[in-house]
Amino acid sequence: MTRLAGWGRTPAASASVVTPSSEEALVELLGRGPLCARGLGRSYGDAAQLAGGTVADLTGLDEIGPIDDAGLVTLGAGASVDALLAVSLPEGWFVPVTPGTRQVTMGGAVAADVHGKNHHRDGSFGSHVESLRLATPRGVFDVSPAVDPDLFWATVGGMGLTGIVTRVRLRLLRVESDVVLVDTERFDDLDGVMAAMVEGDERYRYSVAWVDCTARGSRTGRAVLTRGDHAPAGADAPRAPRAGRLSVPFVAPPGLLNRLSVRAFNEAWFRRAPRHAVAEPHSIGGFFHPLDGVADWNRLYGPRGFLQYQFVVPEGAGDTVRAVVERLARSGLVSFLAVLKRFGPGDPGHLSFPLAGWTLALDLPVGAPSLPGELDALDELVLSVGGRVYLAKDARLAPAKVEAMYPRLEEWRAVRGRVDPEGVLSSDLARRLHLVGR
Repeated sequence: MTRLAGWGRTPAASASVVTPSSEEALVELLGRGPLCARGLGRSYGDAAQLAGGTVADLTGLDEIGPIDDAGLVTLGAGASVDALLAVSLPEGWFVPVTPGTRQVTMGGAVAADVHGKNHHRDGSFGSHVESLRLATPRGVFDVSPAVDPDLFWATVGGMGLTGIVTRVRLRLLRVESDVVLVDTERFDDLDGVMAAMVEGDERYRYSVAWVDCTARGSRTGRAVLTRGDHAPAGADAPRAPRAGRLSVPFVAPPGLLNRLSVRAFNEAWFRRAPRHAVAEPHSIGGFFHPLDGVADWNRLYGPRGFLQYQFVVPEGAGDTVRAVVERLARSGLVSFLAVLKRFGPGDPGHLSFPLAGWTLALDLPVGAPSLPGELDALDELVLSVGGRVYLAKDARLAPAKVEAMYPRLEEWRAVRGRVDPEGVLSSDLARRLHLVGR
């Protein structure tokens, strides 16, 4: 038995971990009983673990096929964004959507329907998937938006519970260089940065704002907005980073990230950003995956770990974002990292997270007695305007709230029942939220 946890390092569970080396071996595992799929373990909560059961580590299915002239490539479910970029960038291709880490597998990207800084322009990962090969207890299927679209879209965002992806056919994005040209602006309050995003995001492929959730009064939600696009061929290279990769070699002591330390960090980060900068060259890693430069950064949150709370609310509910930031600033809770983005329309995935509007992600250390109650209150704020919480980040949501946040849940269950009527596919997330086994 192996002790497993998500990237938030809470909650943990023991399971038998098996690493199948082929689709045939995976099909055999599906015939043995309850099974959960796992990639590189970057979902924050309990989506890729199964207490007392069997977990299939898919990182052995990591083949990367050739990229054709149209940018189409076939990938094993265990191939990571990192490995794909190592092959594709030299050939002039970039992933169409990347989350904040490149340590995510193709299967995980489909299961969570990951999004990035370009959702307002390009949608989420599933919108760029041409087809999937899916192993289920009822057989192996090739599905696409045209071939069994119900099963395809139930799988995109379906948290690995409608079948285990073994191969992904993905459409890549043509780029001319490995440089991103970035505009940066600093805003003294949340209203200012949100207004700027509404007015100008469509001029950029990528947009994201860091938000200070410790500032109060007239500085509530002060932010640094970075927006950019891929540079043309021949663009100036960014300043070379320092050699080596930083690492957090041990679990930090409890309380390291407290109100004072996070406030000091936020002050320094805000002051460090330029008030206004235009077309600065950034590396791919520096712009898209800055935290990948710090190995095991999740250890900074101490032995209790942390929760990431990410929600989305509709376009017209921007006041809810401000209400969340104000409540967090008053609560005494600390968010070391708060990231604000705008979403375009969601894709047809039954349980896909994005919808047109605003999304805010908050990293919150576990341990404060008030944390559960405060998060419950945030749930109610989000629900009151028709918003939802991201299941790939969740570790504590109540089942009844999932029913309200994801109105197509029963439709998804019906599709799942067709390919897994005995409930072989499961996870601690699925059990906790009563997604399966009903």
